[in-house]
Amino acid sequence: MNFDEIQSSKVKHAEEVLKKYLPREQGFQKKVLEAMNYSVMAGGKRLRPILMEESYLLFGGKGELVEPFMAALEMIHNYSLVHDDLPAMDNDEYRRGRKTTWKIYGDGMAVLAGDGLLNLAFETVASAFDMAESREEMKRTAQAVKILANKAGIYGMIGGQCADIEAGTGQEMTKELLLFIHENKTAALIQAAFMIGAVLAGADKEAVAAMEKAAYNIGIAFQIQDDILDVTSSKEVLGKPVGSDERNHKLTYVTLHGLEESREEVRKLSREALHILGSFENRSRFLEELVNSLITREK
Repeated sequence: MNFDEIQSSKVKHAEEVLKKYLPREQGFQKKVLEAMNYSVMAGGKRLRPILMEESYLLFGGKGELVEPFMAALEMIHNYSLVHDDLPAMDNDEYRRGRKTTWKIYGDGMAVLAGDGLLNLAFETVASAFDMAESREEMKRTAQAVKILANKAGIYGMIGGQCADIEAGTGQEMTKELLLFIHENKTAALIQAAFMIGAVLAGADKEAVAAMEKAAYNIGIAFQIQDDILDVTSSKEVLGKPVGSDERNHKLTYVTLHGLEESREEVRKLSREALHILGSFENRSRFLEELVNSLITREK
């Protein structure tokens, strides 16, 4: 089985896990449930839950304890996209080749759909406590919940989104500020994936810290590559409008450093991340190839 076949199989598995925790579209709140499911099932790479499970397996994790966290992280990621697309944020009408949630359901319902996904994410990870089979697994689960809340919250993704909005109001963009935005808005959820997988599998503090560093590099590289594609790709390839950064007057790594330096930074960060991932005893060739594929992705 080649890399593409393995990745396709893992995407399918991640979606099967996710579907187990999505709500049924019924009751007086049916419309918001429809909007939530529309948002989550719009396709995508399922990168974060796959990375989480690969991290879990890398450190010898067994069983289904990781699955509620896989689903929850994807819910959080998608809620952030729903809100990012809103007129008050990036004002995007297409994502993954189809209309964004607010264009289908209205911006008010899209706000509620995002709120619903965030709350459902924590309902979902709470169910992991019922799956824990020992006191040690209970402690690991509690630590994993804490990591998820931190990386998704005001000291993680939301903090990065705040800085991103502020940067669009005339605040001077520096490399330090831009990296803060990328670290928190993008890398934080990848860090959550790697760290939670490692914690649930019983990895020690040093290994968890190393995975956090690797995920930082991957997240920064991923976002710089996203900035590159916004300049060099097309709507047909990317599945969403290109040039939105320029249209919204957003300064990016490409704006500050140019295409070639941005591409070199992606390569440098990726090499460092791969070195970390290759240093563990139970080395995952698939995980390393997946990370490597991020630097050459076209969409």
